[in-house]
Amino acid sequence: MARVPLPLRGLRPRLIAAFVLVATVSALSTGALAFRGARTGVLQQSQDAVIRQFRTSVDAVAVYTPPAPDASDLQRAVDQVLHANPEQGWRVLATYGDHRAWAPSADFDKLSPELLRSVRTKRAAVFQRVNAQGHSFLVVGMPVTYTAGADRTPRLSGMAMFLVVPQNTEEAYVDAMVGNIERATLVALCLAVALALLAASGVLRPVRALRGATRRMAEGHLDVRLAVSGSDELADLSQSFNDTAAALERSVAELRRLEAQARRFVADVSHELRTPLAAMSAVTDVLDENALHLDQETGHALRLVREGTSRLSGLVEDLMEISRFDAGAIEPHLDELDLAESLANTLAARGWQDRVETRVPGPGVLRTRVDPRRFDVVMANLVGNALRHGAAPVRLTMEREERADGAWAVVKVSDNGPGITEEAMPHIFERFYKAGASRTRSESSGLGLAITAENVRLHQGRIRAANLPGGGAEFTVELPLRRDSPDTDDEAAGGSR
Repeated sequence: MARVPLPLRGLRPRLIAAFVLVATVSALSTGALAFRGARTGVLQQSQDAVIRQFRTSVDAVAVYTPPAPDASDLQRAVDQVLHANPEQGWRVLATYGDHRAWAPSADFDKLSPELLRSVRTKRAAVFQRVNAQGHSFLVVGMPVTYTAGADRTPRLSGMAMFLVVPQNTEEAYVDAMVGNIERATLVALCLAVALALLAASGVLRPVRALRGATRRMAEGHLDVRLAVSGSDELADLSQSFNDTAAALERSVAELRRLEAQARRFVADVSHELRTPLAAMSAVTDVLDENALHLDQETGHALRLVREGTSRLSGLVEDLMEISRFDAGAIEPHLDELDLAESLANTLAARGWQDRVETRVPGPGVLRTRVDPRRFDVVMANLVGNALRHGAAPVRLTMEREERADGAWAVVKVSDNGPGITEEAMPHIFERFYKAGASRTRSESSGLGLAITAENVRLHQGRIRAANLPGGGAEFTVELPLRRDSPDTDDEAAGGSR
C-alpha cells in the first residue's frame, strides 16, 4: 500500500490541503458553470441580434427585387444589405439558380453543404457557428419568400441570401470572462488558505492542549486537566480525557497507598523479627558449642534449627534492605577503593579463592569511589549465585573500558551451567523471582539479584544477564570510573585461584 508523503502526515497540512482542494473544486466548478452559461448567453444574444438585423435587411431589399432576378439584381440586393450595415464586418452572398453575387469578397468557404441544402428546403433562417483558424464565425442562410393566394402562405422564391460575420466582439468578451474567472479562482484559493489556517488553528488548539496534557501525565502529573468548552466532538474528547485522568489519579493514589502499607508492613515485620531471631541465633550458638555432648537425634535437630534460623535471618536482612531501598533511605558511604583488591577480599572472606577462576588487572589500575560494603554484596551475590546454580568452572573477569561517555570498570561473572531459560530472562532481577521449580525450595530468598541490581544502580552503574553461546550464564556489571583514575591498561593475569 502506498504510504502518505511525509509532508501530509500532520493534521495541519491535511486540513489546509482539504480546504484548498474543496475551494479549488468549488471555484473551478462554479467558474466553469458560470463561464458556460455566460458564453452561451452572449453568443445567443449576439446570434439573435445578427439574425434579426439580417432578416430586416433582407426583407427590405426583397420588395425591390424582381421575381426572376439576374446577376445585377442580386448584386444590387447585396450592396443594399451591406449599405444598411456598413460597420458590421459582414460578407454577404446572394444566389438565384445559377446566378451569384457577393460583397465584399468571394470568401464563402465556411458555407457547409448541409446549410446550403437546408436553405433550399426551409422557409426560415438557418445558422451555424464555425471555428476557423482559432476564430469563431456566425454563418446565416436566409431564403427570400413571398406570399400568394388567399391564405397568404409564404412560398420560396428561389432566391437565398447568406451572411458570414466574425464574432470578434463576442470572443473578446468571452476572453475577458475567462480572465475574471481566473482572478476570482485565485482570490477564492487565497481565502480558502486563510480560512484553512483559521480552521486548523481552531481545531488543533484543543489537540495541542490534549497532547501537552498527555505528556505531562506521562511525566507523572496525574492532576492535569483540560478546559472543556463547547459541545462538539473535541469537547467530548477533552471531557473523556479529564474523566480518564481523574480515574487514573484515584487508582494510582490507591495503589500507592497500598504499596506504602505493604512496605511498612514488610519493614515492621522484618524489624520485629530481628529481636527474636537474634535470641534464637544466640541460643543455637550456645547449643552448637555443646553439640559433641548431645545424642545423634538431638544434634540433627539442632543443625536443622541452626540452618533454619540462619536462612530466616538472611531473609529478614534482605527484606529490611529492600525496605530501605523502597523508602529512599539508602545513602552510600563512598570510599576510594582498588576494585581488584576489594574483589580478592570478597572471595577470601568466603573461602571461594579455589573455586573461582579470576582475571583482574594489576594494583591501582581500577580505582574509583564506591561503597565498600555494597560492592562486596554485589560481588558476593553474583559469585555465590554462580556457585550455587551454575557449574564449574566459575569465571570472574574485571577490566577497564574507555568509551565515549568516559571510563568504565566492567566485571563479568560466568559459569558453565545450564544457563537462564528464555522465560526467566526478562524477570531475572525481579524480587522473589526464582528461575525454576527446583529453586523454589532452595536457600535463596529470591531477593539477592534484586538487591544486587539496586546496589549497582545506586552507583550509577548498569547490570545485565545473558547466556553464553557455549552454555552457561554470564552477569555483567559496569561501574563508572573517576575522571582522574590512572590511565594505565596493564593487566596482571590472576590465573586460577
